[in-house]
Amino acid sequence: MTPAPAYSPMDCEQYSRLELAILHGRTLRLRWIGRCMSHIEYVRPEDLRTRRHAEYLVLRDAMNRRRFLRLDRIVQFVDIA
Repeated sequence: MTPAPAYSPMDCEQYSRLELAILHGRTLRLRWIGRCMSHIEYVRPEDLRTRRHAEYLVLRDAMNRRRFLRLDRIVQFVDIA
């Protein structure tokens, strides 16, 4: 198993926008990179966590599954509602 690439922190302004989306229960249109592919999903952010020297967004996807997404994988997000 190859180790994960070094973590690159998210911009503070973007991090604050995620915190507000969590506090207000907003849905986000999230674009992220995973396994060399770009993904676009509508998600409900629940929390921000730190583990294994990286920061993660805890979210619920369209199928209501709880997932963890490393913040440096996020390319763009837009507040939907």
